[in-house]
Parts: sequence; C-alpha cells; structure tokens
Amino acid sequence: MNVHQVLSSWLLNSQQEKSPHNRPFVTLSYAQSLDGSIARSDRKPLILSGEESMRITHQLRSLHDGILVGIGTVLTDDPQLTVRHWQGENPQPIILDSRCRIPMAARLCHRTEKNCWVLTTCSDMKSFDGVEIYQMQANEEGRVCLKHALEFLYERGIKRLMVEGGAQIITSFLQAGLVDALVLTICPRFIGGYRAVQSLHMDYVSNLESVQSARLNDDLLIWGSLRSQKV
Repeated sequence: MNVHQVLSSWLLNSQQEKSPHNRPFVTLSYAQSLDGSIARSDRKPLILSGEESMRITHQLRSLHDGILVGIGTVLTDDPQLTVRHWQGENPQPIILDSRCRIPMAARLCHRTEKNCWVLTTCSDMKSFDGVEIYQMQANEEGRVCLKHALEFLYERGIKRLMVEGGAQIITSFLQAGLVDALVLTICPRFIGGYRAVQSLHMDYVSNLESVQSARLNDDLLIWGSLRSQKV
C-alpha cells in the first residue's frame, strides 16, 4: 500500500476504535520546519509543505466531518479549507473567533456548499450571508471554552474534527488534552520564526504512540495516536 492508503486505513480505524464520548475525535495536523516554525518571525504566511504533502492534507480533510482553525489563521492566510487537491466532500469549516474579528470578505464566508460556522464569546454578533454565528461559553482567559465547543460540535453532527492551527489553537488543544491523533509534516528547513507550540503548562505529558512515518519527497510525515499521562 502507498502512504495515502496506509494513513487513511490507520486514521479510519483509530476513529472507529477510539472515538471519545460526547465530543468529536480530534486529529491535529499541521506542517512545520525543522525548528518548529509554522510562520516567519513577523507571522507572515510561509508555504512549508511540498505538493505531495499538500495532497495528504487534503486527503485528511476528506476523512473528517469538520475542519477547525483560529481567527488568526483566517486573518493571515485567508484559507479555503477544501479538498480541491483530493477527491471527497469538503468538511464543515469552523472558526474559533472569540472577539468577533471575522471579515466579511474572507473566502470562508463565500463558500457555496456550506456556511462557515463561527464560534465566539460575543453576545452581540449576528449571522450574515455565508456565516452562522454561535455563542460559546468562555474560559478563564475569555476565549472560547474548547470542551464546551467540542460538545456543541458533536451535537451538531461533527463526529470527526480536523484541527489545523494556528499556533494558539494548536497549543490550546494540546494544553487541554483534547488531541486524539497527530499528523505532522516536517519540511527540511530552518526558519527561526513563529513556533507551532507555545509554552505548555501541563500536569501531564503527551506521548505519541504507534508512531509511523513516511518520506514525501523532501518532507517527512509522522503520525500516531496521542496519549496523555500524569507526571
């Protein structure tokens, strides 16, 4: 089997066997440099993945019901979050936007087949064409409470959720122990830029288990199940 078949088979089995209770199965997937950077030091976007790695990302999207990013990713990259480089159905686009900064011109607001869901703590923001606004419970920092948000998404039919970033979202999901699977693309470059994982203040360590890897031209793809252990 090729890497597409191996990864797809592993992920589908993991989703079936290890499905959490009352929240979606969460796959964290992103690309970084050798030094852990996902953007330049000024946080301007940076293309890291090669063509084959991008196909893997779009394949992964097709295996999930929803795909989630933070508002920072929307403002910086203006992503489409589709599977245009792979066959399959586009996942439901979801944005965490605690302070209601979503621009009406964002490409996610103009998807024809699915309205974009925006999860926010704002009480005065209303839905508009192409966007559905949902007020969420806030955490101690005033941001959307991830546990509450995942329960809401599960009730709305999102059983398999792919999380792509950016750094604050990656760190928050790891901090909360809400990642079930990790698919990481490492490109052979040193960037010295904005790191994917910020400071983690955790009472446990997260271990990647059943680790597998593959070469995708110059990129290295690593995947496995994430397990948390008290320390």
